[in-house]
Amino acid sequence: MSKPKIYIDGREGTTGLQIEQRLSQRRDLTLLTIDPDKRKDLDERKKCLNEADIAFLCLPDGAAREAVELIENEHTRVIDASTAHRTIRGWVYGFPELYRYPGEVIGNAKRVANPGCHATGFLASVAPLVKLHILPEDYPVTCFSLTGYSGGGKKMIAQYEGEKDEALFSPRIYGLNLLHKHLPEMQQVAGLSQPPVFCPVVDDYYKGMATAVQLHNKYLLGQPTAEELYHVLSAYYAGQKLISVRFAREGELLPANALAGTDRLELVVGGHERQSVITALFDNLGKGASGAAVQNMNIMLGLDETTGLNL
Repeated sequence: MSKPKIYIDGREGTTGLQIEQRLSQRRDLTLLTIDPDKRKDLDERKKCLNEADIAFLCLPDGAAREAVELIENEHTRVIDASTAHRTIRGWVYGFPELYRYPGEVIGNAKRVANPGCHATGFLASVAPLVKLHILPEDYPVTCFSLTGYSGGGKKMIAQYEGEKDEALFSPRIYGLNLLHKHLPEMQQVAGLSQPPVFCPVVDDYYKGMATAVQLHNKYLLGQPTAEELYHVLSAYYAGQKLISVRFAREGELLPANALAGTDRLELVVGGHERQSVITALFDNLGKGASGAAVQNMNIMLGLDETTGLNL
């Protein structure tokens, strides 16, 4: 049996490099590559896109849309890491743990949109509670999300790792217009009637995320306590290989880079009878980007979803 052919369009970027790193040691795949001098050559890219069994698009939104147009066959399947197709009809949203049978949904998909990093942390907490009718669709959800600077790409990485301004040594709040590009998928996939109020924060560490949602329990169905929400989420994710749930320890401090270097996600539930906070800990380059893309590829190829991942 021939090995599946995989092409990474945009392999020079942070996400592409991380995907290549996860695939380069595998012997069950064939990686299609382009001479570095021809990486932007349209004909070379088009050739690889149409030769591939699965193509990863690690490109800006506009370039990702153009790359899809270059595919002229029914054979090549696509995993798009950009924002371009996450809420578009005809594309499957690539968050396996949100489906009862991911093998039937993602496994049979021709076009998969990889989730955004902030959206991953938000949806891991909120989507199950909406699906189970515990969190009302019209609940005014608020969320903040801490991320390492690698999520900003090469330009931001250079800013943080070179001679830098004093401001870069401290956490920096951004997206103050409250129109962050991940909001459409956060609202649509969660099943909310309105977008959350979302506050992202970037800080002076390379990778890792802590995405937290705060809830007033009296507005939830049945007015569950924080501990009861923990049990609900534990049951929802029971048996999952890449998502786990635990209750916060007394006096615990949660480092945002706790799961840096892994491809898994941990939900930590804290609070009391009246209020709850649910924090998703994960790596923005792992479960928040490249690790999730490889997980989706594995499912599309009928392999164990954790093959080649960092657990």
